[in-house]
Amino acid sequence: MASTAPLTTAAWTNWAGNQRSTATAILRPRTVADVADAVRAAGAAGERIRAVGSGHSFTPVARTDGRRMELTELDTEIRIDRGRRLVTVPAGMPLHRLNTLLTANGLAMPNLGDIDAQTIAGAISTGTHGTGAAYGCLSTFVEALTLVTGTGEVLHCSAEQHPDVFAAARVSLGALGVLTEVTLRCVDAFTLRAHERPAPLAEVLSDLPALISTHDHVEFYWFPYTDRVQVKVNDRTPADDRPLPRWRGWLDDDFLANRVFAGACRLGRAVPTLVPTISAVSARALTERTYTGRSDEVFCTPRRVRFVEMEYGLPRAALPEALDALRRIVDGLPFKVLFPVEVRFTAPDDIWLSHGYGRESAYIAVHQYVGMPYEPYFRAFEQVAAGLGGRPHWGKLHWRDAASLAPAYPRFADFQATRARLDPAGIFRTPHLDTLFGA
Repeated sequence: MASTAPLTTAAWTNWAGNQRSTATAILRPRTVADVADAVRAAGAAGERIRAVGSGHSFTPVARTDGRRMELTELDTEIRIDRGRRLVTVPAGMPLHRLNTLLTANGLAMPNLGDIDAQTIAGAISTGTHGTGAAYGCLSTFVEALTLVTGTGEVLHCSAEQHPDVFAAARVSLGALGVLTEVTLRCVDAFTLRAHERPAPLAEVLSDLPALISTHDHVEFYWFPYTDRVQVKVNDRTPADDRPLPRWRGWLDDDFLANRVFAGACRLGRAVPTLVPTISAVSARALTERTYTGRSDEVFCTPRRVRFVEMEYGLPRAALPEALDALRRIVDGLPFKVLFPVEVRFTAPDDIWLSHGYGRESAYIAVHQYVGMPYEPYFRAFEQVAAGLGGRPHWGKLHWRDAASLAPAYPRFADFQATRARLDPAGIFRTPHLDTLFGA
């Protein structure tokens, strides 16, 4: 039987602190039947339900003034088919727990982003991705899923069962129903060799096609007010022969990347004229390093400095033009930008609302430290990105609506029709989803 939390816990906020809401009830179902019962009960009461994850989206995607459903107590059976490398897990499981489970069974996710705090359902529903020209977003690793629709129906979906729902539900923002169980296609556990180095931006852009084709995973960070970037490449390697010393990992990833950077951000927020100098020093402070490690431990890094973020997926050929425009935007802002700009790459896929649908993508992520102005910066870059055919990351800030999104996604109308069919009474509707997909 599902538990219902007292209303003293009804207030909710996301990780960044820029989204808040208050629910009429908190639902914590323990079984798929509990989820279906809760959906039907909400419909009978004329209320709405919103399933939430760990709150790592920056948009209002998890906000609700109806009933909030948390999947932390949902206990579907964990099934591991080691021979076929298929793992079935509760959709509310956080990625870091998934990674631990896979490691214990000699398996791994083929690719990951740099944060492992999201739930599996939250990560795939927003199109969370890592980097790598041969890899799509995390949703491309979904082999099957179980969805509770707006009528309380339980659908088991895959390429063979309800293939249209499967194509829509792998990136759905929770608009089609509640994901309760996910089957993931994994790979044998592997080791990555990471190489990180500073470089001039112009040099990296001129060598980008070779860089992307030569390495398994490529990304770089541009430091505003400089011509410098930090390049990070990860490649599969047969041996963990160069583990990162514990002290070096603490120094680079904890002390410098979090504690010192947090102090630099606070200083820049207090004295904005120092920001270009801080950015230049940061670009020079990051030195070259090479190390090996377990794949998920190399992919994922701690992020303790709070920020807000917008990210756009662009046709890969548009990257240089977008970066040129972004540099001009940053230089012309009436305030300073404290965070580096992240650039990543993904392969095409066939998921209806995936940012990578049908094309090779380059992603540009812009950030700003909490407490600093960001909207003029983000809106200016959004105008550039939209003009280049960009698609906004569903979990990160943007100001697009259904009219502007429809031309960007060839299967947008199909998704809208599937939403209307699976949730005819609008049990999962929110103001944010109505803006994105229509009321």
